[in-house]
Amino acid sequence: MTTTITRLLLAALLGGAALSASAQSVPFSKDKFSDKDGLKNALREIKAGDEAYQADPPRYTAALPHYLQAQKFNPDNAGLNVKIGDCYLHSPSKMASLEYLQKANKLDPTVDARLHYLLARALHLNAKWAEAIKEYQQSRPVSNPNGGEEGSVSADDIARHIRECKNGQQLVKTPVRVFIDNAGPELNSTDSDYGPVVSADESTILITSRRPNAPNAKKDPNGDGYYEDIYLATWKGKAWGKATNLGEPVNSDGHDATVGLSPDGQHLLVYVDDKNGDINEANLRGTTWGRPQGLGSRINTVHHESSASYSPDGRYLYFVSNKPDGSRGASDIYRVEIEGRGPAVNLGPEINTPYGEEGVFMMPDGKTMYFSSEGHNSMGGYDIFKSTYLDGHWSEPENLGWPINTPDDDVFFVTSASGRHGYYSSERPGGLGAKDIYRITFLGPEKQPLLSQEDQLLASRLQPVRQTLLAPAVAVASAKVTILKGTITDNASKQPIEATIDLIDNVTGQNIATFKSNATSGKYLVSLPSGVNYGIVVRQDGYLFHSENFDLPANAAYAEVVKDIPLKKLEVGATIILKNIFFDTGKATLRPESTAELERLQKLLTESPNLKLEMAGHTDNVGKPAMNQDLSQRRAQAVVTYLTQHGIATGRLTAVGYGDTKPVVPNTTKVGRQLNRRTEFKVTAN
Repeated sequence: MTTTITRLLLAALLGGAALSASAQSVPFSKDKFSDKDGLKNALREIKAGDEAYQADPPRYTAALPHYLQAQKFNPDNAGLNVKIGDCYLHSPSKMASLEYLQKANKLDPTVDARLHYLLARALHLNAKWAEAIKEYQQSRPVSNPNGGEEGSVSADDIARHIRECKNGQQLVKTPVRVFIDNAGPELNSTDSDYGPVVSADESTILITSRRPNAPNAKKDPNGDGYYEDIYLATWKGKAWGKATNLGEPVNSDGHDATVGLSPDGQHLLVYVDDKNGDINEANLRGTTWGRPQGLGSRINTVHHESSASYSPDGRYLYFVSNKPDGSRGASDIYRVEIEGRGPAVNLGPEINTPYGEEGVFMMPDGKTMYFSSEGHNSMGGYDIFKSTYLDGHWSEPENLGWPINTPDDDVFFVTSASGRHGYYSSERPGGLGAKDIYRITFLGPEKQPLLSQEDQLLASRLQPVRQTLLAPAVAVASAKVTILKGTITDNASKQPIEATIDLIDNVTGQNIATFKSNATSGKYLVSLPSGVNYGIVVRQDGYLFHSENFDLPANAAYAEVVKDIPLKKLEVGATIILKNIFFDTGKATLRPESTAELERLQKLLTESPNLKLEMAGHTDNVGKPAMNQDLSQRRAQAVVTYLTQHGIATGRLTAVGYGDTKPVVPNTTKVGRQLNRRTEFKVTAN
């Protein structure tokens, strides 16, 4: 009996304590405040906040300052603290929600049916995994009290977030070692800067910014600062140069945001905030960007297309859309051949999940894709994943891990071609503005842990990203791609030339891709994924073509090669080395890989009927001179024989073997001897 009475008394005391805790919430009423004017103003602020908070969809950014103003008058109202916490959960400062929701729970845990869920979200975003799981387990499905889908909580939401917390608990056990540096005041401003896209060699970066000093700058009516514009900067050796506004016609009176950039930096994907949200393309002609043009109905639809990335050969576009046909989730990643006629193809269940995918980025190696997903083993919101296309299938997406990924949305991660550096935007202490551009390095000196928050493009209409950093850094696998770049000029005048660059697979003879050098600077950049024997042909009307060969085995690691190319005009005396003519060692039999180069030579002779050529064979100095002479003669003749067998008159061609008598470099090294073993032609008549 005594035990029973004790338990009843204890229960009564606990119930009284709960009632006391509930009663601690202070209502906005006249009997609680003597400052009637202050109360009146606070109620006015709450009313203004409610108008935005209860809109469909809710305008959290607009509601928050009104609620904060009212909270200064009465900080102990549970309902108001819930609303403030909810607004912060939908802001760039999500983690600030925790103190308000914890206070609301302490003042009155029954004030809102969503309180356990909202508190769980705040704990989750602060990486308090175990505490968040406990609150999620106490949450129940609930509809938004204001109506509409926004703000409702489903059983699936709760179960998914519990899985995310468990994923987070596992991923933080093996953190990725990275460090990060602010890109500096030349690139960042005191306003919001985000959405970086970089050329393959990191020579050019474009960002989105909300600066008030932009031409025709005007306020965004949604309360997020000024309208977005696109800015460009170039690398100056040790830091980025000053970012400059691209101006018209790329930037308009509305929102213009960076989406993607071709590896050579000459084609820009722009998000245009029109009725639906579309992706347009702007092309660089010399030093001037053209007006962004729509990409057609196979890509842009009546639905929302938010992010995109070129394949390195420029033939395909990977893009994100929330169109319902073929979709597996809220938004999926598709691939489409830009110049083709076929429909966009959903990448399927290997990549797309029943949840949202976003922020697709294809590396210049043509095989590695980074993207963000709410599915797979995300630790919360969108996490960044990596997948590689091998043998006709995408590999299982790999979470980039903590702290690159966080419980918040991590989207729009881009890397350099080498894979050593990544770029993203972040809002954290010590930054220059609301949001700054930062450079992630996967190999470098030890730095202290930092905490940050990343914002997203308007294009995604998602929430900001938070990032934690650890040190020391470790090396990462090198990307299997070679970046070839340089300047194309006129051999005589040294002036830049806009030329066409063809990439040929010498084994199949297929034209893989075609690019152009810049019309003003003559600069070019092409991405060469490993595993291909490339023939590279540079051509322009009135000039002899120039060829290069890069035979890259599948395991060839990242390299950056600078090759300036002087084009020679089609005139008597001009000589050209045919770098894609191949013979077996010691033999004069043309290998199949030579076919594409031979066909180019045949085409040149066919299009120029008065052209006559001397075909010359050369060797190194290994072996007896007489043998070298004979080999070089037979090789030159093999080329002539091929051409005459394919319709070129015998009288237009001569074959001369020079043996080892005309080296272009000393024969003292293996590389030198390789350069001296060559086939070339000289124009003898035109």
